[in-house]
Parts: sequence; structure tokens; C-alpha cells
Amino acid sequence: MRLSRSLASVTVAAALVLALPYDASPHARVPETGTADPQPFGAECRVRVTGSHVVAHCHNPYVGTDRVRLHIECARWWDIDTDSAPVDTGPATTVRLTGRCWKEVGAAWVSHQRED
Repeated sequence: MRLSRSLASVTVAAALVLALPYDASPHARVPETGTADPQPFGAECRVRVTGSHVVAHCHNPYVGTDRVRLHIECARWWDIDTDSAPVDTGPATTVRLTGRCWKEVGAAWVSHQRED
């Protein structure tokens, strides 16, 4: 009788361990090599659209230089979409990017690129 009770408790313990999700196991996580970015990067940009005009202010609080560009997609099919020239945003620097459409603005965003 004692053998069946101890066997039952071992069986229940094994079932509980096997039922745990893979991430809950303390040895399940293997550190990835070379994929984590050690330094934060990227300027914080705020884009404001007023009528057909777009203004973006980008501030870089980090050590690395961020090359930012303003992209404007116009709402009308005949209106030309524009991309600004890249502007290097150094550490603790704020830059202003502007652009416009002839009529309505469909979308506007800023892209980021690390300086080589």
C-alpha cells in the first residue's frame, strides 16, 4: 500500500512538472548572442499636420547620431509624395523637418537610420 502512495505522489509531481509551460522552466532560456542592442537609439519625433503643411520636430536624447527623414504621402493621386533629405540628429539635438502637399495630406511619418 505504501508503494502505491509514493508512486502516486511521484506521478503527480512528474505530471505537474511536465504540464508547466516551457518558459516557466528556469533552464529554458538560453541567452542570445549578438542580437540585443546594447545602446538605446532613435530620436523621438512628433509630427504635426496643419492643412497641407507638415512639421516634424525630432529630439535625440541618446549618444549615437540618428539620421532622420520626413516622408509625406499626399491624399490626391495627382499630388506628388515627398521625402525630405536626411538630417543628422546628434546627441541632445533637436531638428525641424518640414514639407507639404498641394492639397490634403494622406499620411506623414519619420524614418530613422544609424549613422555609419
